[in-house]
Amino acid sequence: MDSRRMIAVIVLVPVLVGLALWAFAWPAARTAPRDLPLGVAGPPAAVAQVEQRLAQREGAFELHRYADEDAARGAIEDRTVYGAVIAGDRGPKLLTASAASPAVAQLLQQAVAGQASAAGSPVQVVDVVPAPGTDPRGAALGASVLPLALAGIATGAVATLLGLRGARAAAALVGAAALTGLVAAAIAHSWLGVVTGDWWAVAGVFGLSTLAVGAGIAGLGALLGRAGLGLGGAVMMLLGNPFSGASSAPEMLPQPAGAIGQWLPPGAGASLLRSVSFFDGAAATGPALTLTWWAALGLCAVLLGGALRQRTQGDSPAPDRAPAPAAAA
Repeated sequence: MDSRRMIAVIVLVPVLVGLALWAFAWPAARTAPRDLPLGVAGPPAAVAQVEQRLAQREGAFELHRYADEDAARGAIEDRTVYGAVIAGDRGPKLLTASAASPAVAQLLQQAVAGQASAAGSPVQVVDVVPAPGTDPRGAALGASVLPLALAGIATGAVATLLGLRGARAAAALVGAAALTGLVAAAIAHSWLGVVTGDWWAVAGVFGLSTLAVGAGIAGLGALLGRAGLGLGGAVMMLLGNPFSGASSAPEMLPQPAGAIGQWLPPGAGASLLRSVSFFDGAAATGPALTLTWWAALGLCAVLLGGALRQRTQGDSPAPDRAPAPAAAA
């Protein structure tokens, strides 16, 4: 038995390290634009030249044509595109939104300015939706994904390991997530100022993100036991966190990592936080529904697991009782 455990440790640790390196290092090493939504506007002849130059980076951009600069600005504010190139006689103008992703804004400046410089045209850069001055590179917002994931994992695991079942477990998960949302908003919004927008909406996003993770973990634990806790924690940490695209953008990750990340709570939470904080809720429906489904399904699994456990205990036969000793004559 001891030799088997020793072999298991020797094999398991390198496997876990390999999985962690793959999950975290692979997306970081392959960061590049892949069908990144980008708008173009201006006279048809000038737009055609811009599109031709951008098409040289095959597969990098998904181009959207707009009638004029105002329409392109509206698309950026609605989070339909990350930026736009406005073609004109005096050279191109680049519209960016560093609040959507500072990394993408910098990439667009390099790509468009480099091509314009080669053509001998100056480039005017306008940040339509700028990131807050307290977090111009988006580092703090990206760093918030891991603590929220850890908070959700800890909440779900602790509620399960403490033996909370059914409605009590669900109430504990909701209460802990709500308080986590308030604390996170107080730190990120009130103190650090790295997110803006309505305070209560931001707190709601933080709380819903934590609940989605915690309910998912607790739901798997209620149905599968400790194996469910391990499975849920591994998915959130090894897939949800590195595939979230919070530090760049989902379209900057190798596929299908970017798509998978948006179907998991950390990625959906980061996208929803950007929409609520900087874009007045634009494009918030998708990630909000993703988080809601995770939370709802997780809580349903917790309630179901509690009901099944209670039925199993109720149906179990009572232990045999030893016959009472005969009374002394």
